[in-house]
Formats: sequence, structure tokens, C-alpha cells
Amino acid sequence: MAEPLTHICGTAFPFGMKNCDTDVIISAEWLKTTSRRGLGRGAFAALRAIPGHVLADPAYAGSPILIAGDNFGCGSSREHAAWALSDFGVKAIVAPSFSDIFASNAFKNGILTIELPQAIIDELMELGPEDTIDIDVDAQILSTSKRSLRFEIDLFRKNCLLNGFDEIELTLASADRILAYEADRGPISPRPPS
Repeated sequence: MAEPLTHICGTAFPFGMKNCDTDVIISAEWLKTTSRRGLGRGAFAALRAIPGHVLADPAYAGSPILIAGDNFGCGSSREHAAWALSDFGVKAIVAPSFSDIFASNAFKNGILTIELPQAIIDELMELGPEDTIDIDVDAQILSTSKRSLRFEIDLFRKNCLLNGFDEIELTLASADRILAYEADRGPISPRPPS
């Protein structure tokens, strides 16, 4: 079971990169593992190696929110990108749009993706390391010291994030009904050979 995601508060990386693909999020050299642990070291490794890059700025260390540009997470379907961001400490990404596959992978790994208009993204990019963003997942409200605004989220995804349900937990939540169905159905007769 994943950790329930109800409230996120903290500084935000003013990343802003448009069309950030999964190769930028985590390069192929990190894809030799099926473990989610330790991939945070590879998250944006090439960018964090650039002196002065915001992702390497100690003032933003540990920020749980990433402000990104349009079409975030495009490229391959590698789930390692979501694993790396989660291990890096990112709990929410705010952008004008996301790759569908990345948004699905992020959700499955307990990361909230919020789509907001570019004008709002531009405002959030101006926040500094002393400013915080507060995200109430249940109320669907993102707040800064200057404004509060509502964001949309699919009801199913919201319920899963709030309760920490992954696909296995969703199935186990119906275990009693599944067992009752199986008991009522009775044994399955084998098929005769063709």
C-alpha cells in the first residue's frame, strides 16, 4: 500500500522546462534495475551536474513540488521516471500538460499531477525558495501567499491517492466480494479436449 497523499506543502523547484522527456528525468544508464530504491540519485542527474542549475540549488533541496513546462514526461513509457522522481522526493508536479503515459505512471506511483494554465505556471515560476505552496488534495486547492485556486483531478485517481491505493490494494479492497462470487459460482468444470 502506498502512502496516502492528502496534503503537500513546501517549496517548489521552478524548473519550467518544456517537453522534458523521460530521458532527461532519468537516463538509460539507470534502467538496469527493477528496484525503485536509489533511483532518486539518477533523477535529472545531467541537469543537476550543471553548476547553478535550479535542480542542484541547495535552497530548493527536498522540495516536494516541481513546477514544469508543457508536455512534461514525453518520450518513452519508462516507469523508472516516476520511480526516480518519487525517490527524489517529488510528490506533486504542476505543469500546463503532461504526457498521458507519464501522468498514468506518476499516479500509479503516488505522484499528483496538476494541470494549470501557462499564466499560472508563470506566476508559480516566480516563487522563491522562501515561498511555499500548499496543496490540499481532497479540496483540490493549490495555495500560495498570493492566491488560492482550484485544480481538477479525476475522481478515481483522487480517491486512490487520498487512500494510498495502488492496483493491488484496489483488488484486495474487494476480496470479500471476490471470495463470495467464487463460492457462489462453484467449481469450474474442465473443458473437454478439442
